Amino acid sequence: MSQISYEDFEKVEIRVGKIIQVEEFTKAKKPAYKLWIDFGDLGVKKSSAQITKLYQHEDLLDKLILAVINFPPRQIADFMSEVLVLGVVLDDGDVVLIQPDRAVPLGKRIL
Repeated sequence: MSQISYEDFEKVEIRVGKIIQVEEFTKAKKPAYKLWIDFGDLGVKKSSAQITKLYQHEDLLDKLILAVINFPPRQIADFMSEVLVLGVVLDDGDVVLIQPDRAVPLGKRIL
């Protein structure tokens, strides 16, 4: 594994957001959800997430998550994914979302 400098890490904008809307993403190649995530003063951003195995629609609403918000947007089928929701990838490919363990202000940066 190659090492990066702390300055490299500081370029990655990881922020706290709250999922406010969830839809099935039927046009995605792999099962996924369309997510709308509120980042407070930074606004609402969209993301596609392949988390359907471990999370039901109702489990995701109002859930706090962490996401990288400064990658370029990525077109997935007919949907523009603006942020990368962070999760732990298990051996079977399932993804467990990373989230704060208590309520924190939306949009706060992770360092």
